[in-house]
Amino acid sequence: MDKDAILDEFRRSEALLEGHFLLSSGRHSGHYLQCARVLMDPRRAARLAEALAAELPADLRNAIEAVVSPAMGGVVVGHEMGRALGVPAMFVERPTGTFELRRGFALAPGTRVLMVEDVVTTGLSSREAIKAIDAAGGRVIAAAALVDRSAGSVDLGVPFTPLIAIDFPTYAPDELPAHLASTPATKPGSRAVA
Repeated sequence: MDKDAILDEFRRSEALLEGHFLLSSGRHSGHYLQCARVLMDPRRAARLAEALAAELPADLRNAIEAVVSPAMGGVVVGHEMGRALGVPAMFVERPTGTFELRRGFALAPGTRVLMVEDVVTTGLSSREAIKAIDAAGGRVIAAAALVDRSAGSVDLGVPFTPLIAIDFPTYAPDELPAHLASTPATKPGSRAVA
């Protein structure tokens, strides 16, 4: 799947939004990718996950024993990546503010894990999820995401593979261009602003 085909999946599902958005990182943007919309069609979700799995180097892909994703945004893509790779998929969640495995999910010590997100911007959620996976006994050997919004700057401490990298500009609250400053921001994601 090339970049145009991937963006077309987002456009057709009305997941590529324009306006004024407050991102979980606390930064503002004129664009937002609502991955929940692109993933709500199971066939589309499967196509995107299969394309992302195909982007992983073969030796890495063959070493993965489990997929773990952070709730909420990563749950669907994590499940589809588990299906694409033929391994169990589970998720970490924040019942008390810190990611942890729950619901009977467990990792045998040393389980080789792929941590999967929907969108990575600053990498904060990904690094928190990796820490929780390590604490649960797993060993994150790589990370992946449908979308990298970090402009290639994110460092997760493990090899990182995005399906697509999109460099929409983001702004600190005191750097807003006039067209964003004149419009109220909406907070479309599931995570509180950092």
